[in-house]
Amino acid sequence: MDYARIDRAVLTRHPDNPVLTAADFPVRMRAVYNSAAIKTAAGRYVMLCRVNQLNHKTLLWGADSTDGIHFAPRPEPFEMPVDELWQSVSRSVYYDPRITWIDGEYKVLIACEGDQNCRVALFRSADLKSLEFVNFVNVPDNRNMVIFPRKRADGRYMRLERPNIPGSGKGNIWLSHSPDLIHWGDSYEVLKSTDLWNFCYSGLGASTVPFLTAEGWLILFHGIMNNCTTREYSVGAALLDRDEPWKVLHCTKHPILYPEADYELRGLVEHVCFPCSMIVADDETVLVHYGAADTVQCVATGRLSDLIHACRNW
Repeated sequence: MDYARIDRAVLTRHPDNPVLTAADFPVRMRAVYNSAAIKTAAGRYVMLCRVNQLNHKTLLWGADSTDGIHFAPRPEPFEMPVDELWQSVSRSVYYDPRITWIDGEYKVLIACEGDQNCRVALFRSADLKSLEFVNFVNVPDNRNMVIFPRKRADGRYMRLERPNIPGSGKGNIWLSHSPDLIHWGDSYEVLKSTDLWNFCYSGLGASTVPFLTAEGWLILFHGIMNNCTTREYSVGAALLDRDEPWKVLHCTKHPILYPEADYELRGLVEHVCFPCSMIVADDETVLVHYGAADTVQCVATGRLSDLIHACRNW
């Protein structure tokens, strides 16, 4: 009989979950979730937190850690642009940061919702103590962008993205190229929601910065499934070709993390596990930072070999 023989837990919830809540911040907040972290060359961890104020207007707030699990929020949030265009583009919300180290600095992508649907802002930073706005890097409506940590052999940057299908809010994962991180094109469709029935049939998007393994680029993505009462956000994984990463080598047809814990099932948006970063240590242990129920920030742990196993066999 043909069915998936799933024989292991790929990602394990950390026992201290949720690792950040609204109560951890120095002023009253409603929620913290869908936050991305990165390990610096000095061995410390920095998280860029999406924080909801009491009226649900967002802030981007830095937090620091020595182990990648327990984070201490800073005294104040990041200063953001104040010009008229930023105020218009981000009028509703700015959210879901993604961090890539390339060219000797951090590149940060932040999605913005406002008067122009969704546009993504590019920031740069030497140390993640402050952020310098560079430009918006798309026309509406495109999101879930992550920059690869290496350029192609021809010197171009690469990013994964999720252009929305007009009127549906759905879309597939694409890959585009750029000579300068501003102008993007030469695009390829990578992964279709229709390829991943059922847990992604309502949509999917790139979630984590690709990590280069001996078998290709490993990515995590989020999949959306509509059911009778809510939408469920789960986590999948895929291996992309090293040299032509728009080609999918292996992909999970089942989620490797899905809402089960109470803090994932109940919150501002129920039934959500939403990954934003994946950190692979030298010993191939993996930390995945994910938001739960659009309310709290969590961590899951795993092994690189298990993630690759799931891509190849599930």
